[in-house]
Amino acid sequence: MKVWQKTIIGFLMFILVVLIGAVAVGAVFYNDAKKVADSAYEPIERGTPSLRKEALDYSNSEPFSVLLLGIDTDEVRGSQTEGRSDSIMVATINPQKKQTTLVSIPRDTYTELVGNGTSDKLNHAYAYGGVAMAMSSVENLLDIPIDHYALVNMDGMTDLIDEVGGVDIDNHLAFEYEGANFPLGKIHLEGWQAVKYSRMRYDDPEGDYGRQKRQRIVLEALFHELASIDNISNYKNLLEVLGNNAKTDLSWDTIMTLLKKYTPALTTMKTDQLQGEGFDGDGVTGEYQISYQGIAPDELLRVQTLLKEQLEK
Repeated sequence: MKVWQKTIIGFLMFILVVLIGAVAVGAVFYNDAKKVADSAYEPIERGTPSLRKEALDYSNSEPFSVLLLGIDTDEVRGSQTEGRSDSIMVATINPQKKQTTLVSIPRDTYTELVGNGTSDKLNHAYAYGGVAMAMSSVENLLDIPIDHYALVNMDGMTDLIDEVGGVDIDNHLAFEYEGANFPLGKIHLEGWQAVKYSRMRYDDPEGDYGRQKRQRIVLEALFHELASIDNISNYKNLLEVLGNNAKTDLSWDTIMTLLKKYTPALTTMKTDQLQGEGFDGDGVTGEYQISYQGIAPDELLRVQTLLKEQLEK
């Protein structure tokens, strides 16, 4: 399975599920959520210094960022989820502005792999140096501190969408893919359909950017469904799905602080896309005849400025 099969829900979904459950069912939910959070907790030793020079002050609602990685593997092996990061997004969480900003980054972006001494496709950073190299490389590319990470494999995405009863979207591109039909207009997707909807690439006029757009559409629809859940059994099942398919360096204590101070940031979600231009490597810039995405300086500056404004840097 590829791309959206390993896509991005981890941190944002977990926070939202815990928030809703904590409000709805209190202490009964608290113990289950803590167990899941403890099992998903995996701190990272950064190989290079972070741009964040001083520790975050969560108690003062200081905005922060999370690197969201979707991994192209069907299982978590020990303490490492192996594979390449097929989906890469950066989320900034700003409770004072009551906004979460989600920016998709092309996985084939040609950039420096910090700590590896080379430049290559951005998604190779995880394959070469795990989460630590991925965080450092994205931080270097975007010139913002990357404070936390969440990675997810897609074994949980199908189950998560099915658990909320599917998602409703407004489809603007009619297509068929792997036996599934997606007509124009408002359609309802079960988990397996959502995976296929978000996976198709080559028949989209926008290529991988069209696929990333569909990923964000499904993600936003899933947020909407999660916000409407009102049954404790659903919470427990959702937590089990997330716990089996996610890793993050956010501890339970930190999550509890975030729930008290950062929930206004979930009021509005803004999505964006770092847009590149395709080019083939010539052996000097990139490997010979390998396809990459080059980011123009003005486009990179646009996204850097957007994220810095959200982080108030």
